[in-house]
Amino acid sequence: MSAMLHEASQYLAAAVPAPSGGANVPQPTSNAPGPLTTKVNLVLGILAWAGTAAGVCGVLVTGAMMAISVKRGESSEHMSRLGMVLGGCVLVATAGPIVQFVFN
Repeated sequence: MSAMLHEASQYLAAAVPAPSGGANVPQPTSNAPGPLTTKVNLVLGILAWAGTAAGVCGVLVTGAMMAISVKRGESSEHMSRLGMVLGGCVLVATAGPIVQFVFN
């Protein structure tokens, strides 16, 4: 199955002329207007900053809850909570590079 998918992707990605003798498949370029690009980058930068701040707050709150639980002698599932917070931090940190890899 993998070999068949590989062959299909090689065939579809090749620059082969159209069967009717027409031109190759067009490859559009990204020509977004400058002001729009600037505004989108500003919004994405603010969202990235907010995601990082939320991750730091999540780690701090989870650590504080762990300290309070240990002080009281209660057991709780803080490690799973910390894992979820750290997973979210990794997702926020890698969102930009993943999108860049997929769309460029």
